[in-house]
Parts: sequence; C-alpha cells; structure tokens
Amino acid sequence: MEKTYTPENFESNIYQKWEKEGFFKPNYDSSKESFSIALPPPNVTGSLHMGHAFQQTIMDTLIRFHRMKGDNTLWQCGTDHAGIATQMVVERKLAKEENLTRHDLGRENFIDRVWKWKEQSGGTITRQMRRLGASVDWSRERFTMDEGLSKAVLEVFVRLYDEDLIYRGKRLVNWDPKLRTAISDLEVENKEVAGHMWYIKYMLADGVKTAEGKDYLLVATTRPETLLGDTAVAVNPSDERYKSVVGKDLILPLVGRRIPVVADIHADMTAGTGCVKITPAHDFNDNAVGKRHKLCMLNIFTEDARVREECEVFDTNGVKTDAVSGFIPEKYRGMDRFDARDAMVKDLQDLGLLDHIEDHKLSQPFGDRGGVPIEPLLTDQWYVKASVLGKPAVEAVKDGRIKFVPAQYTNMYYSWMNDLQDWCISRQLWWGHRIPAWYDQNGKVYVARDEAEVRSKYSLSDDVVLTQDPDVLDTWFSSALWTFSTLGWPDNTKELEMFHPTSALVTGFDIIFFWVARMIMMTMHFMKDKDGNPQVPFKTVYVTGLIRDEEGNKMSKSKGNVLDPLDMIDGIDKDSLIAKRTANMMQPQMAEKIAKRTAKQFPEGIAAHGTDALRFTLCALASNGRDINWDMKRLDGYRNFCNKIWNASRFVLMNVGQMKLTKPASSDLSVADRFIRAKLRQAIADITYSINNFRFDQVASNIYEFIWNEYCDWYLEFTKAVLKSDKATDAQKNATAYTLVEVLEAVMRLIHPVMPFLSETIWQQTAPLVGKMTQSGTIINAAFPVEDDFDDDKNALDDIAFIKEFATTVRNLRAEMKVAPSVKLAPMMRGANENEIRCATDNFMFIENLANIEPVKFVNEGEELPPCVAKPLNKAEILLAMKELVNKEEEIKRLNGMIEKLEANIKSAKSKLSNEAFVSKAPAKIIEGAKAQLELNEQQLAKVQAQLEEMKNL
Repeated sequence: MEKTYTPENFESNIYQKWEKEGFFKPNYDSSKESFSIALPPPNVTGSLHMGHAFQQTIMDTLIRFHRMKGDNTLWQCGTDHAGIATQMVVERKLAKEENLTRHDLGRENFIDRVWKWKEQSGGTITRQMRRLGASVDWSRERFTMDEGLSKAVLEVFVRLYDEDLIYRGKRLVNWDPKLRTAISDLEVENKEVAGHMWYIKYMLADGVKTAEGKDYLLVATTRPETLLGDTAVAVNPSDERYKSVVGKDLILPLVGRRIPVVADIHADMTAGTGCVKITPAHDFNDNAVGKRHKLCMLNIFTEDARVREECEVFDTNGVKTDAVSGFIPEKYRGMDRFDARDAMVKDLQDLGLLDHIEDHKLSQPFGDRGGVPIEPLLTDQWYVKASVLGKPAVEAVKDGRIKFVPAQYTNMYYSWMNDLQDWCISRQLWWGHRIPAWYDQNGKVYVARDEAEVRSKYSLSDDVVLTQDPDVLDTWFSSALWTFSTLGWPDNTKELEMFHPTSALVTGFDIIFFWVARMIMMTMHFMKDKDGNPQVPFKTVYVTGLIRDEEGNKMSKSKGNVLDPLDMIDGIDKDSLIAKRTANMMQPQMAEKIAKRTAKQFPEGIAAHGTDALRFTLCALASNGRDINWDMKRLDGYRNFCNKIWNASRFVLMNVGQMKLTKPASSDLSVADRFIRAKLRQAIADITYSINNFRFDQVASNIYEFIWNEYCDWYLEFTKAVLKSDKATDAQKNATAYTLVEVLEAVMRLIHPVMPFLSETIWQQTAPLVGKMTQSGTIINAAFPVEDDFDDDKNALDDIAFIKEFATTVRNLRAEMKVAPSVKLAPMMRGANENEIRCATDNFMFIENLANIEPVKFVNEGEELPPCVAKPLNKAEILLAMKELVNKEEEIKRLNGMIEKLEANIKSAKSKLSNEAFVSKAPAKIIEGAKAQLELNEQQLAKVQAQLEEMKNL
C-alpha cells in the first residue's frame, strides 16, 4: 500500500478491471434467490448530478450487498431518449453550426441526425456513472428507442387500443408554443411573476341590471386576451349580488357575442368582484365549468400562440359545431398573444370598458424546456384510460404487494391515484416512438404495428391512401414499461422469469405519480405470473429526499449553486468552478454575483475527495425521506475517515504483514481479541439490518462507530501491548496478529457496498493473509460477513468496558493534574469488587499500555492513605498520591466543582422521586434506575467530600 491515501491513483483502474472481467453480471444460478433493480433511466442528454449520485449510491449499495450474499443479482441499466430535451439539443446544434431547422432537413433526415448525435454524445452520463462506481450490468444496457424496447412500445399501444383503453380525443392540454407540443404537468414549472389584474365591464344585454342597479358585471382577469374565447361569466350560486342576473346574457366586450351568466361554485364570492370569465378552451378550471354547464369551447390561438383568423368552435364533447359564432375582430387576427393583450387593453380603455388595473403577483406556468409561458390549448391528442388501469395499481399497495419506504409516501400515492385523469400520451415532436396509427382520406383511424398489418387487420385494399399519425408518444409511455421491457418482453426470456418482479425501486418523491404509478399500472396489465395473476413491477419503492445546497435552496443552474459530484470526487480549482457555474448565465450581473459567492464559498476550489468519501457522505445523509442540506464539512470529515482506514490498514500490514499467520486456538485469544470479534459481530448484525430496512444513514453511522472508535482508537492500541510484550507467548502474538488482519479483512467486506474502491484495495492486501481470497480474485464476489462468523462474548465486552473506563479515568486525572504522559503513575483503587480486581490484574498489560501506570494497588475502605486525588469509577474510586503532583488551590476548586454538580444531581433526583405524578406513571424499571443512580451519586459525593477534607489538611 502507498504511504498516503490517494484514491485517484487506483479507483478508475479498479473499475475498468471489474467491468472488463464481467463482474457486474448476474450469476444466473436459478437455485439462488434473485435480486434485481431497474435503474431509473437518466436522459440521454443528461450528465450526473447530485440527485443521480445520491440515488445511484443507494442502489449500488443494495446491489453489491446482495451480490456478496450470493444472490442472483441484476442491476438493469439504460437511458431514456428524452423526446423534447434531445430534439432541442439537436435543433440548437443545427441552428448554430449549419443555420438549418429540422424542417429544412425533413423528418427522416432530422431523425438520422439525432441518432448520429446520440452515438457521438449521448453517453456522457453512463461514463460518469462508472466514475461513481455503479456496478450495473453494462452488457445489458438498454435505450428506450432501441429495437427491443420499440417493439415493446408498439405491442403495448396496439393491445391497449384494441382493448379500448387508448383513444383519440380533443382535450385541453399544457401547450408549449415555442416547441409546439403538448407537455406533461411534470414539464411545467410554476414561477411567481409580477403581473396585473384587469377589471373589465361586461355589459348586460336587454336592459337587465344587477340588484345594485348596474348594467354590467365587473370581471377581473389576469389574461384579458383570452376574452375572445369566453363563453360565459360565472357567479357563485350563493352570491346575493348576482342572483337576479343568473341565466341572463352579457355582451362580450370587443366581440359583441352574447354569453350567459351561469351559477357555479368555481366563482369565489370573496375574491375580486365575485365574477369570473369562463374560457373553456384556454383554462383548466374553466374547462371543468364548461363541462358542467355544457358550454361550447372556442379555440382562439394557433399552435405558436397567435390569434386565429376565426375561432375553432367545439361542443362540450369536442365535436365541431356552429352553435356559436367563431368571429374574431380583424384587428387582432394573426397577432402574438401578448401583443393582442396590449392592443385589446387599449381598445377596452378607449371604449370605457376598462374599469381599472391593479398590480398583481401570480404563479405563471412555464415550459421547463421551451422557457416560455405555457398555453392551455384544445387539441387532438391520444389518451390512456388511466382510471381503468389504476384500480389494480391501488390494490397492490393496499394489500402490501408493493411497499413504500418511508411509509408516508403511501398517502401521497393514494391521493394521486384516487383522482386519476386520463393520461395524454401524444407529443407533437419528431424524435420519439411514432404513434402506430394511420388515417384514410376521410380521417378514419386504423391502429396496428405497421401499415401492412393495418391493411390486413382492417381489410383495406392497396388503393386506399393511408397517412401515419405525425405525433410521437410521450417519453413517460415507454419508461412506464421499463421493468419488463428491458428484460425482453414481449418475448418470454430467462431474464423475465428470473428477475421480474424487480426487488426495489429507488426514486424521488416528485415522480411517484408520473413514473412510479404508471409503471405499476402498465406492468400489472401486461405482466402475469404462471397462475395468471398480475405481477407488480417492484416490491419496494424507496423514496429519497431532495439534495439541496448548504442553505437549504434547491440546486439549479440558474441559481449557480449546483455541485457536480465528479468535482467532489476529482477536485476542481476555483476559477474553473466559477467558469462552470456562470457558463450559461445570460445576465452579466447575475454571473458576477454567482462568481463572487462561489469565490467566497470555495476560495481554494474543491479538493479531490475520492469516490468512497462522496458515497459514504451520501449514505450518512440519507435519513428517511427528508430533504438533505449538503454539507461540505461532512464530506471533508469522511475523506479523513477514509484516510483513517488507510492508515490503520498500513499499520496492521506493517506490523503483521511479514508474519506467517495461522488460525489461532480460542484459548490464545486475548480479552481484546475476543472483544473486537464480539463488537464486529454486533456491527455486522446492525449493518445488515439497516441495509435490509433501507436505513443507509444508520449503515454509515455503524461503520464509522466500529472502525473509528472500536477498531482504530481502542483495539489497535490494545494489540500494541501484546505484540510488543516480552511476556506474551508466540501463540498469543499470532492470535492477536491474526485477529488484527481477520477483522480488517471482514470489515473490508462489510464496508464494500458503500466504499467499493477503498475496500477492494485493502482487501487485496489482507485476504491472502487469512485465506479469504476468492476464486475470481475480487472482493465483489466475496461473501458478505454474517453474525455467525464471529462469537458473541459478553465477558470480554464487560472486561474491555472496565479497562476503557479505568484507562480513561487515569488519563483524565493526569490531564487535570497536568502530569506529563511520560510520567509513570502509581494508581490505587479503593472499593473495587472482586470482578474489577480480577479484570485490572489479569489485563494489566492493556491498562499499562493505555495509561502508562505501575501495577494497580487495591486498598480497603478506612485504610490510612497519604493525601490523594481521586475520581469515581462505578462504585469504587481511582486514587493518585498527590505528593508534589497537586496544586492545592486548583484541586480544592476542582473538588468543589464536582461536589456542586453531584449535589445538583442528587437534588434533582430526590425531587423527581418525591413527585407522586412521576412515581405513579413511570414504569418500574425507570423508577428503579433513578433510585440506583441517586444512590451512586450519594456514594460518590461522600467520597469527593472526604477528598476535599484531605486536601484542605494537606
């Protein structure tokens, strides 16, 4: 081993060997239990961020653990084609490099360009995953648009259509006018913006007036341009101000069309004027009101959000109708929606119909890709009947076939699933799975796997001209099939038989509905067990929190607070970090602000910490379901922890690496050897339990506690006493040396799931010394430690606990008396019981090594002694003859401080025990414990008071 811990010197080389040798593949042993995870497919355009690093560390920990247990283990990986994101990347590249649009190339040539980009640039994130140590089976890497998955997508679409679970309909969708496509709710980002509230007079027709005598209703709106599509004004049915005008008509400003006043609970009497304009084709709430009152829907915008020449008019079922005029004033035709707003507001003002304008902050939805305000738009789209597919998916969670961890996310799942809307699965893009639907010249639709099958399935002659639907499927549609399509469905593969249902899914709470729920729905519909019962896609859903910056803010490029996991692994200098964070900032002032903040936060840049330190930190922070504020100090601390392990391992190998070790007889093991083995047994049990229960924070704390506190701080010190002793036999020295290495080797297997590179490096040095080298020559295939590998030994644990307390007490006395460590002390122990005398005598070499003392002298109560300083140890006390070691005034001060503390504890305990409320309600065990502690404090007080008197008489 190198002298210093430099992970950059070995991590990449180790990973390359693992992958080259195929160590990440399943063992395909059907006699073994199967364990599988399907990696949530990252976007092919993406790069590794903290969320990926967090979730993939957890997944890799699970996978490595089960692989070491001998399970038939598969981590199925792949990437998502990311329809909108990928199309945008390639379109920008075309515009920048060739001044071309996709329309210049045409559909086929553009798709060809996207595939070429994917081959050249689409593997960034998978390369970065390797740096993180992700042990996925790369030989089975899938892509949502590869041949096999495309076949699965076609099969699912056609089957669902034939079962009347997919249909085409005219519905309101989130529309991105820049990208000219429908987008999902997940792709909508609500931003608070400074806007206005316009108060507009809608004149009552036929001379009708309100109860207050007004000939108009005052309607407040944040989108005056949409009044072109108004088909009603709603008032609350309980609103006395407007009851007399419900059912009457209004004259739509600027247009002149008559629209009714309707009574609907959507109108809030306490908000604004209590009158709400209803535009069913351009607002989701209004659309619901329109359905309740069977109002027509008037589409006023084109796909790029310009005002149409004439409204498209549909009835409440989405069928074209001429029941209402679609007239739009000529002045506004062809105008951009926001230009039309300005023009209409001016005209309303000129006509005296604009009452007033108020400043108003509003939450406006933006497309997260296009970056422009989304427009609710009435369009023809394809839908899945989610309400039908959702029922079995709810039952699977209710009856425990699927378990959410933490459990509170079950309620979030139910709240979404109990209000399911049909799922819009079509997108107006070119990149994606093209919808397998064809239309004849009359617009009749035919669905099949290809055009040839359409003609055969529907008995169409060759002279019938067919045109394929230009739309593609929502990316979530293909990823909803992920757990079974990646394993070869619709073919019956051995992987499907072995690894489905998968064992666990690790994901964020934000996509429980958009992905998790849809996977459950799709899988249960298409995957059946041998008895024909629906299969679930996974048995456990582990939901992670969100990683935020140190101040609790969400990490985003626009805020310039993103941390790149690879920068923390490999390091980055300050200037490069600033350049990275400000690279895409459009506003110079924002870029300057971020640069200053980054320079202040990271004056030296970010040091290289290595993969294991990052992974360990992520596990340590993984408290169940909570958002995590990233802490660089924790990362620094765990880098030190890695260094501690490295140095401890070097110490072991330097001291025993040249010895010819043999498995010792149990009788040759020292109490320290037996202690560390018993402690390791406890650690194995705790860590195994924590992994199985998804408590990765506890995994990290148990690893840290055992290695740092028990093995390094105590056991290594104990071993020095044996290995350097001229009284220990060769067999005893061999026993200690063997235990040193045996425990270290087992610990490397224990930490391997979390810290793969450090553990492999040290294990390679230790495994051969104790005969643990695997046939494959790697720790990956070594067995995960089990409790029964090491004996429980309560006596050893008790003895070492006493030795620790004894040594710590002497050390504290030494420090308080300011006695140099080199001075050998001669302690006495008064009031010791037989077991304490035995332990201190039999294990003197350990105490001597830890505390630098002469053999302990045991004295009785009442025995005349020289003036001493003392400290309690259980019911006994450790004494040191003061002789010239003591500053009388300082010691009196110290003893008085101890007396005050003990008296306060005694007073508090007596008060509690005399409190009837406490005594009557507290468990007997608690009361007995309080009494025992009170008795101990009183005994210690008497001894300290006696010491004070001795000191005063010195």
